[in-house]
Amino acid sequence: MLSISIIAPGRMKRHVLEPAFEDYAKRIKWSIEIIEIEAKNTADEHQKIDDKIDPKAALIILDERGKSLPSRDFASKIENFQNQGISKIQFILGGANGLNDSIRQKAKLLLSFGAQTWPHILCRLMLVEQIYRAEQILAGHPYHRD
Repeated sequence: MLSISIIAPGRMKRHVLEPAFEDYAKRIKWSIEIIEIEAKNTADEHQKIDDKIDPKAALIILDERGKSLPSRDFASKIENFQNQGISKIQFILGGANGLNDSIRQKAKLLLSFGAQTWPHILCRLMLVEQIYRAEQILAGHPYHRD
């Protein structure tokens, strides 16, 4: 079974979007966990994120300079990782100052949710919905409509 972790700055607890995030996370049949990073400064944040990276996982970083993918293509990326025998995917969201080059260079994919800058809490929600959508696409479920 596919294991997914989302490494993200800050805390979602008691945020207005938490129930929506939890709703999507509960729907996902793949194993999913959120790893929240709290740091004193950008360097500390980058170090804590880097410490959480599993070298055996496919690393997908959300980055404004990344590639914007339609949902079906996103699902295909996940399927391709599975077909390559990769059983763990880690998604990383950077904080307000983004991520450094040494972390970005470890990514198998730099993914963008468009040209706009989004708050990390909203990105978490958008990401978990896209993960759920990808799972449904790959299962042939009618949740996604073209």
